[in-house]
Amino acid sequence: MIRRRRECLECGKRFTTYEKLEETLPMVVKRDGRREPFNRDKIISGIRKACQKRPISMTQIEEFVDSLESHFQDQGKKEIESTEIGEMVINTLREWDEVAYVRFASVYRQFKDINEFMTELEEILKARKENTKS
Repeated sequence: MIRRRRECLECGKRFTTYEKLEETLPMVVKRDGRREPFNRDKIISGIRKACQKRPISMTQIEEFVDSLESHFQDQGKKEIESTEIGEMVINTLREWDEVAYVRFASVYRQFKDINEFMTELEEILKARKENTKS
């Protein structure tokens, strides 16, 4: 993606434009079997909601989604499972921020009750303890 700063010739106001190479992206196969086009804005929106009021920059999110997009283009597949995208997102959020990870996981993993939520939190605490021992 190319970012350009431009200036309006009439009013002198500066603005930013983005240019990106249009490549065909695979179709995403949803859990219920529906297929829809790969939509980077939808992924960014989900990550932004999980990262709201957390110390994760928009630049960091956009760079991750850029790499995600490149990864799937490089694979050359015509279709990818939505779960493959979800797992890549959730693993990255786990590395970035535990709170953002739990927020995303609660929606992505569709916790049915508080016990499932608590199990996930216990796993995070267990991993944290193991990391501090190392």
